[in-house]
Amino acid sequence: MKIISSIEELNMIYGAGLSPASVTKVTKQLTPLYREMIEISPFAALATVGPEGLDCSPRGDLGGVVRVVDDETLHLPDWRGNNRVDSLSNIVRDPRLALMFLIPGSNTTMRINGHGVVSDDEALLWSFEMDGKHPRTVVVISIDEVYFQCARAVMRAELWNGEHFADPAKLPTPGQMLKAATGDFDQEAYDREWSQRAAKTMW
Repeated sequence: MKIISSIEELNMIYGAGLSPASVTKVTKQLTPLYREMIEISPFAALATVGPEGLDCSPRGDLGGVVRVVDDETLHLPDWRGNNRVDSLSNIVRDPRLALMFLIPGSNTTMRINGHGVVSDDEALLWSFEMDGKHPRTVVVISIDEVYFQCARAVMRAELWNGEHFADPAKLPTPGQMLKAATGDFDQEAYDREWSQRAAKTMW
């Protein structure tokens, strides 16, 4: 298999020149329209890096996955999850991070590169109160650059076309996947517990 090992080789394939739009769409802070897109997004993938390697974690909130504090700052609450804290562990040791936002029904995605810190400031946690519950920490994100992504990938995937949605009944359950990974595992009990938890509030 032939491996590309230099930028020069890449440029020979893709061309060294970028379209003007690919360059001018990148800003150092939110524009009003970029802010509008990000505030409406209920889902983002959070990418971080640490000594053990890379991590990409799904984050979601129906009212907007992040809070826009100002044109250079976002707050990302960390709600109840699996307690692996991979992303948070990375951020406290290496603040670099990236976010990709999805907006259901839109083919345009938004991307942010920046750096963050993890805070457990009591006033900040209480500001996110939801049904009497609070996140355990909040990632305070400083924006380095923000831009929208070409829509071709979402369009090719027909991501929002219900005709192509997978049938959940035909997919492996969490319990089945855990049993396949570990061998000796009570998949039925886990799937029952998971269904009960999923039916409750997830904050």
